[in-house]
Amino acid sequence: MQAINSPSEIIVALEKHQYVADEEFATALFLLLKLQKPLLLEGPPGVGKTEIALALSQLLETKLIRLQCYEGLDINAAVYEWNYQKQLLGIKLQEGTNLSVEEKEHHIFSNEYLLKRPLLQSIMEEEQSPVLLIDELDRSDEEFEAFLLELLSVFQISIPELGTIKAKYKPFVILTSNRTRELSDALKRRCLYHWIDYPDLEKEMAIVKKRLPGIEQHLLEQVVAHVQAFRQRKLAKTPGVSETIDWAESLLALGYREVNAKAFEQTLGSVLKSVEDINQAKAEFIDTL
Repeated sequence: MQAINSPSEIIVALEKHQYVADEEFATALFLLLKLQKPLLLEGPPGVGKTEIALALSQLLETKLIRLQCYEGLDINAAVYEWNYQKQLLGIKLQEGTNLSVEEKEHHIFSNEYLLKRPLLQSIMEEEQSPVLLIDELDRSDEEFEAFLLELLSVFQISIPELGTIKAKYKPFVILTSNRTRELSDALKRRCLYHWIDYPDLEKEMAIVKKRLPGIEQHLLEQVVAHVQAFRQRKLAKTPGVSETIDWAESLLALGYREVNAKAFEQTLGSVLKSVEDINQAKAEFIDTL
């Protein structure tokens, strides 16, 4: 595991993993590592909130455990559940033995029959702290968010049949939200916070260049400038940095060295994701190429 002693070291280390971070964001990550306090990242989709968890796990040379949130997410999917079919088989095999009822129950409700989901996996790591990504928390409901408070406060999970399981190595927790709903004050109090916005022109060019080092400067400038212009329009889906990279990659794959009218029309589906947005872009930009 690589030792990190300052935010500036995080910036340099992340660049090696093709992630561009500014000083403010690097400071938030540094505090996450030093304080081992969860970090809540909010911002529009496609600005690198999810990718930072992967980059951080690679930097620390540790496991990445991801929980994708959605409406209706419950404990069975997020924490644990019992392998009922295996338990029934275990009960069948115990028939005719001299074990007491208590002994049989103790065996059936043991780790052998426990299906560990992401949250439980993250606190049962035996070697080193993993990175736990709780992705798009705003998609889950308030009941699940309330359940997280115990984990984020004391890094332990209570299982009625087994008791309380406390983390041997606290996970480095990153929570992300696209702000489709407001998260609770109780959850925010337990977290560090950082807002990731769309990057400016220079930073976005640096990000694309890091991912696609072979791209020519003229094409890079055209792609990023157009995406920055798209974001100023009222679109059904504003393109994120991931779409900028997809568009540049598509143009390179087709052999284009500049964004001309033909290239623009052919590849707009890489960056804009609705027919209305594509038609609007064609109407506004095609005559300028």
